[in-house]
Amino acid sequence: MMNEQEIFYAMALTRLTNFNFQQALELYRIVGSAQQIYEHRNDIGDIVEDCSPHLMEALKDWNEPMKRAELELKFMQEHQIRALTLNDDDYPQRLCECPDAPIILYYKGNADLNQAKIINIVGTRQCTQYGQDLIRRFVNALREHCPEVLIVSGLAYGVDINAHRQALENGYPTVGVLAHGLDQIYPYRHRETAAKMLEHGGLLTEFMTQTNADKANFVRRNRIVAGMSDACIVVESAAKGGGLITAEIAQSYDRAVFAFPGAVGMTYSEGCNNLIRDNVAALISNAKDFVKAMGWQEEVRRQQALVDGIERNLFVDLSPEETRIVCLLQQTNDLQLNILSVKSGIPIGQLTALLFQMEMKGVIKPLAGGIYHLLL
Repeated sequence: MMNEQEIFYAMALTRLTNFNFQQALELYRIVGSAQQIYEHRNDIGDIVEDCSPHLMEALKDWNEPMKRAELELKFMQEHQIRALTLNDDDYPQRLCECPDAPIILYYKGNADLNQAKIINIVGTRQCTQYGQDLIRRFVNALREHCPEVLIVSGLAYGVDINAHRQALENGYPTVGVLAHGLDQIYPYRHRETAAKMLEHGGLLTEFMTQTNADKANFVRRNRIVAGMSDACIVVESAAKGGGLITAEIAQSYDRAVFAFPGAVGMTYSEGCNNLIRDNVAALISNAKDFVKAMGWQEEVRRQQALVDGIERNLFVDLSPEETRIVCLLQQTNDLQLNILSVKSGIPIGQLTALLFQMEMKGVIKPLAGGIYHLLL
């Protein structure tokens, strides 16, 4: 976590540089912190040799940006909003690698922005029934292959909101990257979904409060969506659209890009088909394709092998009869003593002794009514 002083100066610096991302980022990385930039505001040219005269002049007057930062800090404290600067461990580390990463982000939620697997799902605001079905089937099937994934999108109409809602439906955390401050939700009709996301995901933005959802801000927002993710998945898009911009940015960041194909001649399939044709995106038709292309199935197999290995080690301590009982309870847990005896072929007297030994080993526990419950 960064201290409040650094957050304060980072907020002011962002406002001072007027969202000249690369210039501000380069300056920040050379000097090391926003507070250090402030302290060297009058001799910054001695530290940064090629600092432009315009920037050197701008850095001399911090009065208005600092007053604005004070107001923002007060709002954040009142609404439990966190600020993440580039040097903060909780800042999205994938985004740190990008040449135009924001110096500061504002975040409200509980999702880990550095989770092992992060994808974004983007596309047209005019999502058709075909697109909605693709998202539903994809997220639902992804759950079977990769139970732990953070799903990112932009909370906009169409593909975005469907991606967020399907993520929530399937128990995935989901983060919406906004084109405005955290004092509003745009579009307003998505406020209920946004509220659920705060409980299982979050809302993220680089914009201070009182920032309108202007057109240019959506393009800026797209680079955060692309940069904080391992992969970009375009579901539906016309020949031009925000989803295509996100895909192109993702490609420039060396992220994996995928697109679902659509029928030739269909308006909202044209963008995806063009991405595939131009080798910007790889074609996928289901979650299995995607997981295989990302190489994630090997990791899932390794995790399962580890679990299987633990179970095998546990079985080493069990006799053949005890192992038979465990296998029966794995198929149908909470079986009554008489039923266990019939299914296992072990007489009641011998079975009672075996069950007592297994209870001592922490493998099962007895319940009321002579029922036995498997703990493995």
